[in-house]
Amino acid sequence: MSRLIEFAANHWVLVSVFVALLAALVVTEQRRRGKALKPQEVVDAINREGAVVVDVRDRKEFAEGHIVDAVNVPYAQIKADPSKLDAYRERPVVVVCKIGQHSGAAAEALREQGFAQVQRLSGGMAAWRGESLPVVKGSKAS
Repeated sequence: MSRLIEFAANHWVLVSVFVALLAALVVTEQRRRGKALKPQEVVDAINREGAVVVDVRDRKEFAEGHIVDAVNVPYAQIKADPSKLDAYRERPVVVVCKIGQHSGAAAEALREQGFAQVQRLSGGMAAWRGESLPVVKGSKAS
């Protein structure tokens, strides 16, 4: 550890450039994947802005419990068949997955397909359930 501090002190310019590049990479990735919303912010987006919730989990997980009026388009189909979501192109879209791992990539794919207002649920359905927000069982696949 002392050698690391010594290296940083002797090569402060190199370390500063590394830290700046790392910060720029993190910021760029966050912007590409869309704004992450907390569960309560998703509720506000649905109620105030008429946001559409796009659930990218598989149909079985979706049927076990999902956000009210969510549209199910499995992650694998987001790029393969974007026409399923054409009706929602002009509305705000919130992408939801199981734990927040796939929603960023799905949001990025939707943005590439021309969706302007794409956000994602931070923490996915695990965060939604953790806040004790309501879920609906059954399937309403798109």
